[in-house]
Amino acid sequence: MKYLVIILLFITTGAFAQTPTVTWGEEFKLKKGSSDLTVIHTDNTGVYVKESHMALKSYFLIGATLRESASLIKLDKNLTELYHNDFNKELRGKEFEQLYFIANKLYLIASDYDKRAKTLMLFGAEIDKNTGELGGEWQEITSWQKEEKNDDINFKINYNADSSAMVIVSSILGKEQNNFQIRQFNLQLKSNYASINITNEFDSKTFELEDVLYTTNGNVMVVAKMYEYEEGKKKKNKFLQFKNYNIRMYDKTGKQIKEIQTDIADKWLVSTKVVQIPAKELVLAAFYSNTKKGREVNGMLVQRINAQTGDIISTNQKEINTALITTLTDDTAIANDDDEESKKEKKERESLEKIQKEEEGFSKYMRFRNIIYTEDKGLIILAEKYDSYTHTSTYYSSGGVNGQGTWRTTTYQIYECGDLMMSKVDETGSIKWLQVLPKEQREIIQTGSTNGLIGANNYFLNGFNFPFYSGFGVLPATNKINIFFNDNKKNINVLQLGQKVQRIFTFRKTDCFAISLDIHTGKYTRTVLFSNNDVPTAMPRLGALLGNDFYLVGREDRLFGKTKIAIAKISIK
Repeated sequence: MKYLVIILLFITTGAFAQTPTVTWGEEFKLKKGSSDLTVIHTDNTGVYVKESHMALKSYFLIGATLRESASLIKLDKNLTELYHNDFNKELRGKEFEQLYFIANKLYLIASDYDKRAKTLMLFGAEIDKNTGELGGEWQEITSWQKEEKNDDINFKINYNADSSAMVIVSSILGKEQNNFQIRQFNLQLKSNYASINITNEFDSKTFELEDVLYTTNGNVMVVAKMYEYEEGKKKKNKFLQFKNYNIRMYDKTGKQIKEIQTDIADKWLVSTKVVQIPAKELVLAAFYSNTKKGREVNGMLVQRINAQTGDIISTNQKEINTALITTLTDDTAIANDDDEESKKEKKERESLEKIQKEEEGFSKYMRFRNIIYTEDKGLIILAEKYDSYTHTSTYYSSGGVNGQGTWRTTTYQIYECGDLMMSKVDETGSIKWLQVLPKEQREIIQTGSTNGLIGANNYFLNGFNFPFYSGFGVLPATNKINIFFNDNKKNINVLQLGQKVQRIFTFRKTDCFAISLDIHTGKYTRTVLFSNNDVPTAMPRLGALLGNDFYLVGREDRLFGKTKIAIAKISIK
């Protein structure tokens, strides 16, 4: 069945209206166990979707081991499936890393570790986009060798500033110092560039790499979080406390050019993001708190930085009024709104309420999501309240009169995606307006065991693409920014802080809303885009902006039978 939903958002931009048009393709099915589903590319022949899953790695008489594998799904222009190829056979003996598009080429990237040589090798094989099959042999891209058995090799594959080359950032942890290597590879996955080797003086346990930015002129910006041990405590990881950010710029030889000073008198940065903008400048955006260990954000800092010298061009900050906060409706009302909530689910939900204890104000967990360059040389900054934590419950089941009772332990990973902050920064760096839209999305994913936080800031930590249905997606248009997210149907008139908002945790019953944000005035409207009752539940956060269109995946996991999938394209007419 094909869904076609057309929603008109009456947005005036000069003399014409911009109309988001939503087109859903035909449903197709996937086997259970898919951990990742993302639209990764589109061209004039169709749309490419990546799917990840677990596959058999080795089999023993008393058990087996698993590895991550992947599939490539291609849809035509009408979003109908053309092929669906998995690479379980091709990846045998290797670990899947990612599907990587560069220019007009598509590669399957995998790794293999040689225990005897203590060497990790990275391989690539080109995929024929017409058939989805490997079109060439595996070729080694690069390798890393451990000095000690317990050393950890970390790497991340990305793009350079103009996406014309592959960039691999790697680190071998286990030494006293932090050593990072940055290498660039061409379209044939060959390295024709000298590697950049960066070393700093910090203890590896107190230095956490958060981001690496490869600038247009070849310089490298390194953003890290610095920690210190609590006074009077032993030097153990559990006593590490966040101290501040360390942001440094290096040249092509790995020589430090500048350490970026972000200090504000009596303020402490709690979150930061650095981006390259088309004007050949860097922009640093940061939230700060008035207290060293504060649990709330009290303001935002924006700096423009010279990408060649690291010099600060401008610094601006804006205090945020923490008197207005999101007000949740009564939990009982929320529970009654979901007629399928069992007593057990209600008990779990109420126990989670007790875990999360935030002070009034904007949460320190505000995270930058998007920084969008505008035609007037300004920036639209989008941020979101975000937290992730683990909760474990143990239940006892009676075995009857003569039976033996049993204990069952269940672990959940909880994701909280809250208020959406929207701000405009002009060409001089001044913050022109700042708006906050209240929302409270809670997504609970059952896992097999306690695994700590997923989705932390660590640069090398990729993890799974959790959460699926929370968060938001973004489609820029002329003078407008369109934002899509799932929310309770009753929140349609919630636009400002101070209004009561209902938290959602059953996403199949939600609507997908569209926010139309005017980049000049900061005014916005809220409209229902479609209902998730009618289509597989939308995953806006995992959507992809490809060209002028936004591709969105809908997913419905069923207790019995295969998972239902559909892809939607949102365009601006």
